[in-house]
Amino acid sequence: MTGESMKNELQLKVKQKYVKDYKNGYPLISKESIINSKDLTNEGTVIKLVDERNQFIGKGYYGKQNKGLGWLLSFDQNEEIGPRFFKDKIQTAIDTRGALYHNLDTTAFRVFNGEGDGIGGLIIDYYDGYYVISWYSEGIYQFKDYIIDALTKVVEFKGIYQKKRFDAKGQYIEEDDFVTGEKGEFPIIVKENGVHFAIYLNDGAMVGVFLDQREVRKLIRDKYAYGKRVLNTFSYTGAFSVFAAIGGAVKTTSVDLANRSLQKTKEQFSINNIDPSTQDIIVEDVFHYFKYAVKKNLLFDMVILDPPSFARSKKHTFSAEKDYKDLLKEAITITEDNGIIVASTNCSSFGMNKFKTFIDIAFKELGGQYKLMEEYSLPEDYKTNKHFKEGNYLKVVFIKKLKA
Repeated sequence: MTGESMKNELQLKVKQKYVKDYKNGYPLISKESIINSKDLTNEGTVIKLVDERNQFIGKGYYGKQNKGLGWLLSFDQNEEIGPRFFKDKIQTAIDTRGALYHNLDTTAFRVFNGEGDGIGGLIIDYYDGYYVISWYSEGIYQFKDYIIDALTKVVEFKGIYQKKRFDAKGQYIEEDDFVTGEKGEFPIIVKENGVHFAIYLNDGAMVGVFLDQREVRKLIRDKYAYGKRVLNTFSYTGAFSVFAAIGGAVKTTSVDLANRSLQKTKEQFSINNIDPSTQDIIVEDVFHYFKYAVKKNLLFDMVILDPPSFARSKKHTFSAEKDYKDLLKEAITITEDNGIIVASTNCSSFGMNKFKTFIDIAFKELGGQYKLMEEYSLPEDYKTNKHFKEGNYLKVVFIKKLKA
């Protein structure tokens, strides 16, 4: 994208009832707020938002993501959305993560979190010298040369990879994800609070661990796992199970529907010097496993629930907003009295208060009692925009099931 193209900004008119939200800092540009959205043709176009009297509101870019048409980037009419803009944003983001860069026990974290760091649609993660850029729209991808150039100038790196997450269904585009530097020898072994994870930057959309649960995993290890029988559902590569085992759990059981979860979970245990054969790793539909556990009278001291916001198997379709309450009831049924349920969701369409309502209803419908022990949201490296509540998506509650 040339400097010349930057000058050709497309003007979009905002309906009056949306003007205040944008002026207050709401960054996601919605289709319903724009009068002349039909003028949008090429993703990556720099757009200038004005009210119905042509008064300047802000400028951003056109890039379809989720329910939005793009993101506001600046409220300065004279600021150019060009190389210097991106370099300044990335430099500021890196500077605010200084403590993590100097933490020898944690070598994987987020360095740029979309709208929280001022550029919606752009995510950058760090894995022990390697950076992974995730592009969430074709629009932000049009600025790739500026952004990659800015990153290479701001940080020292071993290599840079990318994930294009903007195909027609909003999913990951499969390809060789290497961008520049040296190619990694996989797995890369990173540390999180002293625990090791095997990371693959060239193996699809997911790399092996979700970094936003760092504080939750640490708490499980340090405070809750010792002497417990732990069930980890929707376990992916078993990160919660590894932390629980290191924290002294008597036994962990990891359940996930994906076939590759078996080998991936074994690997995570092995690189932490835990014999995978001492743990249970089960490839099965979680809902089917709950029924099996009830039938066999299995009870656990801790049950971890971290389902995707939406999931579909042959027999079940799960939506967090509609079905989390029922999922909780399944978990409560197989949790020991005085046991702990770690309820987590990354669904952005409801907040913590509504999530706690699901918990309350689930216990009431079963005639049970509970106590909320602690709650977590995103860690500090997942910086959020206070005007964009949807961006603060993570909700985790530690619940104690009280004796009836």
